[in-house]
Amino acid sequence: MSIPHGFVIALDRHTRVVDGGRSLLGGFPTRLLRLAPRARPLLSDRTLRVTDRASAVLADRLLEFGIANPVIEALPPCPDPRYTVVIPVRDRARQLDRLLAAIGTEHQVIVVDDASHRPEEVAAVAAKHGARLVALLTNLGPAGARNAGLGQVTTPYVVFADSDVVLTPDTIRTLLKHFADPRVAMVVPRIVGLPTDAPANWIGRYEEVRSSLDLGRNPAAVLPGTPVSWASTACVVARVDALKDGFDETMRVGEDVDLCWRLIENGWRVRYEPAVEAAHEHRLRLDDWFLRKAVYGTGAGPLARRHPDFIAPAVFAPWSAVLMVALLAQRRWSVPIAGAVLGVTAVRIARKLDGTGHPYRLALRLTSNGAASALSQTSALLTRHWWPLTALGCTLSGRVRRAAAVAALTDVALEYRTDKAALGPVRYGVARRLDDLAYGGGVWLSAVKERSTKALHPCIVRPRRRVSSGRSRP
Repeated sequence: MSIPHGFVIALDRHTRVVDGGRSLLGGFPTRLLRLAPRARPLLSDRTLRVTDRASAVLADRLLEFGIANPVIEALPPCPDPRYTVVIPVRDRARQLDRLLAAIGTEHQVIVVDDASHRPEEVAAVAAKHGARLVALLTNLGPAGARNAGLGQVTTPYVVFADSDVVLTPDTIRTLLKHFADPRVAMVVPRIVGLPTDAPANWIGRYEEVRSSLDLGRNPAAVLPGTPVSWASTACVVARVDALKDGFDETMRVGEDVDLCWRLIENGWRVRYEPAVEAAHEHRLRLDDWFLRKAVYGTGAGPLARRHPDFIAPAVFAPWSAVLMVALLAQRRWSVPIAGAVLGVTAVRIARKLDGTGHPYRLALRLTSNGAASALSQTSALLTRHWWPLTALGCTLSGRVRRAAAVAALTDVALEYRTDKAALGPVRYGVARRLDDLAYGGGVWLSAVKERSTKALHPCIVRPRRRVSSGRSRP
């Protein structure tokens, strides 16, 4: 099966057209894709429309490398838009009523009551909206409840929606367009905060810009080791025949990430589409919010056991790892060594880009971007994933104290300017550090429980995976 005629893709915002249109530079990991002569005219104004086999092959490769994304507005409607909505719920009758009212009655809806304490309230709401009710006698958790609903689905597509989200039929119809690509198994929208009449407190304002479920404003392929490395099933549209065994019912946390990564391992594509949104009822009480962040972290251990190659909290090239070690050492030789590493790396990358017209200019840009990414990831390690070690080190070493202070302050300063949160920098900084403490604490708890530190290990990739070249032959 190939991408059908009429499918439209556009180059990702990070992709650069170089060498007079003869090559593309982008993707994750960054690669140089040299276009064959007959492939070059297929791209017009950074856009490609599939009209024949050659353009279908090129589009498939650009999507596979993360160099381009589908243009959702230009895609045709799904030819078979039949879907069933599966809603796992435990109590939360009020939220369920709100969601069912927003969905409407055009398509089948299955409400899975995961052993509610007050099942009669859930049953009444389901009956009110004409939804089918599947009542579980024992609490199976989100994975088991979704599987119970999935087993009743007879349509080609299934929509999983948690009871604390709100979505519309238009959201689902738009996401269904992605399934024109026969390799797409799952598509997720952007998860944003649910507007409320009452003014949000400082935690609520922080969640509006730093929610764990919000994957950003840019479309992307979901791939481990990239900016969008996982997808939540708080709201998701999936191809039923791709799900097979569904969710892992032994997992109470991280079951959605596990499913996403299993699909990718099996050769399917998972897409993130921020052009449409689903509103999520964020937690606003400090204790409830902090606990939920910690619970998210506890999923790292089980995920590390199932997907050891995907779980790394940071991904470095060898040169960027050396660069970070040199800077963290804070010795007299640190700056000269860091400068030498950057210089040698830029030269090596320029040689791989030979023939592009301005190889050294591009190499300097790529090296700078790589160094910035390494600094950001190192800051996250110190303040989030490794914070217990950082705290211990601060009691013993002035160098560790300086590194931790720079990491924490730089992290807040850069993200505060980007996020444009509707709260002051001090409260934003406090919320950011509490977020890291909770999540990192959960990761360490899971590591102790699993008796493995795999979820805490950064990944060092070989140079050929960072800047590679290929040739397009559609």
